[in-house]
Amino acid sequence: MDAPPRSSSRRRSKKKFDRQVDAVMWASRALVGIAAASVAEVEDRVSITQLRVLVLVGTRGPLSLAVVADELGVDPSNASRTVDKLIKAGLLDRRDAPEDRRRLALTLTPSGADLVQTVTDHRRDAIAAVLKRLSASQRDDLAVALDAFADAAGEPATEDALTLLWPIHP
Repeated sequence: MDAPPRSSSRRRSKKKFDRQVDAVMWASRALVGIAAASVAEVEDRVSITQLRVLVLVGTRGPLSLAVVADELGVDPSNASRTVDKLIKAGLLDRRDAPEDRRRLALTLTPSGADLVQTVTDHRRDAIAAVLKRLSASQRDDLAVALDAFADAAGEPATEDALTLLWPIHP
């Protein structure tokens, strides 16, 4: 029997790749839904941008206002307004940086840390509920595949659950 023409092999390969892309898109829709539901837990207290600031500070803090602005991709005055609202809400604290008293350092207050933990716990619980529907071997395979996917996407390797809310850039 003759081998199939090369163009037929390429078409099958492209269809397989398209199915793989579709599968990841489908899974990402589920993950975005879980993420949105976890953020909804606190949307009455903070905006998405404010939550992102809290996650950044909780993950990498203490941070300067300049670093927060850079991470958000906004100018310092916009970041300053967001930070001021979080300070007024009692979720963020601003103090002299220990290494340079001319600079200010932003840290989470206990209330800010609790808020971020609420979002993290909700997301973790929702993901755990989905994973429990898979066999142990499927969970193992999924973890390996998602680790490889995250690595290929350039995500930082970390054990910190806070970074699972938003990527951080060193």
